[in-house]
Amino acid sequence: MRYPINGQSRPLARRLTARLRGALSLMALPLMLASTMLALLALTPARAAWPERPVRVIVPYAPGGNTDGIARVTAQALQEALGQPFVVENRVGGNGIVAAEFVARAAPDGYTLFLVAQPVFSIVPAMIKAPYDPVTDFTPISVVGTNPFVFSVHRSVPVASLTEWLAWARRAPAGSLNYGSGSVGSSSHLVMALLLDRTGVRAEHVPYKGGSLSLQALVAGEVPMGFNNLSEVIPFARSGELKPLAVSSAARARQLPTVPSVAESGYPGFDVLTWNGLVGPARLPAEVVERAAAEIRRRMSDAAFLQRLAGLGVDPLGNTPAEFGTLIRADRTRWAEAVRLSGAKAD
Repeated sequence: MRYPINGQSRPLARRLTARLRGALSLMALPLMLASTMLALLALTPARAAWPERPVRVIVPYAPGGNTDGIARVTAQALQEALGQPFVVENRVGGNGIVAAEFVARAAPDGYTLFLVAQPVFSIVPAMIKAPYDPVTDFTPISVVGTNPFVFSVHRSVPVASLTEWLAWARRAPAGSLNYGSGSVGSSSHLVMALLLDRTGVRAEHVPYKGGSLSLQALVAGEVPMGFNNLSEVIPFARSGELKPLAVSSAARARQLPTVPSVAESGYPGFDVLTWNGLVGPARLPAEVVERAAAEIRRRMSDAAFLQRLAGLGVDPLGNTPAEFGTLIRADRTRWAEAVRLSGAKAD
């Protein structure tokens, strides 16, 4: 039997049909949006994991030095771990200013990194108005290692400990004592200024044109005492040409286990280190920071990597980016005080 739709029922049927179509359209909308998103994602290339091309590692000093050696050990380790070349590039000049300014202005894409030495971030800005800010212009990644300084005397000085040195120095005629350093405002100059301040000893500063010349002068007896890098002192300590009396770190150095620290020799709280760490320009992507820092930390359990650092007189660290940032800020204050005590002025 057929039931024809009369004139009154036709509008109602049309309205019902329109409502049904509208409901079906609303139900289909999420599916349409999902399909569109999937299509767009398919057209968008996936972001490649860093690094996908060679990375430059900028070094602020000339080849052959301690910082350069640490940079090359670190670059090789990262290259092996991440599968791309990490190329060391030495940009020398202005006590590290040239390299620091170059990195600060580089694109924050992870392809220009900086193996920075502590003086570039802590001492240089305390002595001059540097064209970079260690805190705001860089992204900390990780400290690769630290180096204590060693306070040594020439073999002719009749002392065998820091306590004996103190008594000997206090007996010396006024104006007769001097010490060498790599230059005015160098780490070796400033750590000695801190020791003299703590002990009350008076001595004249004799700056040389570089740490190696300062060390040669100490070995030759031109100056009777001074602080030098651990790795540089060890050969002369073994040969008996120098007598190491104390290390500047809070604890003894593994490479010179019989030499006490300044702190345990009667000056608690004395803890002065230099460090070398990896940073990038400000706003470095988090994934770059995290991956590079993780690889450096992983190498801290690699015996071959640690042995190479030990050969440079370096104590491995591998701290987190946050810990490195805290160290940078604290060191600015510590070394600014050392600059003040030393009276060092930029040339």
